[in-house]
Amino acid sequence: MNSNSDQQDFFYNLRSHFLFKVLLIGNSGVGKSCTAYALFCTISHNLKENQFTNNFYNTIGVDFKTKTIALGEHNVKLQIWDTAGQDRFRTITCSYYRGAQGIIIVYDITDRESFENVKTWMAEIDKYASESVNRLLVGNKADITERREVSYEEGLELSRLYQIPFYETSAKSSTNIEAAFTHITKNILNRELHNTRAVVRKTSNLRLQNRQQQQQQEKKKQEDLCC
Repeated sequence: MNSNSDQQDFFYNLRSHFLFKVLLIGNSGVGKSCTAYALFCTISHNLKENQFTNNFYNTIGVDFKTKTIALGEHNVKLQIWDTAGQDRFRTITCSYYRGAQGIIIVYDITDRESFENVKTWMAEIDKYASESVNRLLVGNKADITERREVSYEEGLELSRLYQIPFYETSAKSSTNIEAAFTHITKNILNRELHNTRAVVRKTSNLRLQNRQQQQQQEKKKQEDLCC
């Protein structure tokens, strides 16, 4: 089997399932649990506004849910980890940064302090997460326009500062929930596929070089025997 055939077979097998760990981080009360809940309901087309409840309790430590998203020929299972925003759980949640492929930083557009603390959460990511982790900024509760304290332009400017995608969302109305998760999932998938293909090409090239060296050695042996 030649190198090109090896690569084609492997790339075909890449159509199988992927498993990505995505963290939701941010201050307590910004709507991380609601955002995770809305994602599952949106993709399943089950969420109606009159079904939404505001009675979500603060997450104790860490909670996670799983959801499968189809992206073209790829099936991606997301493990969405909803981390507690309270300082007393910071020592618990810091260990969960490790192994995450994506992190969504959530703030509440009606709470300026949660927006100003984004820089603190970004510092946490730099400290504990992989350097290559995909990041996305979300301004949640966009439906509560009468209590807005953070403008869309401020959120967009902050995202440009950190060079990461930005969405304003509403977990209550499901606005941009699916779009935000799909965006970061696509970015993770493209990065993982690029890295995998690079490894496969390198491995295939090494195998080809080894085969060529073996062929040359066999040829030399045959020539020596003839002489």
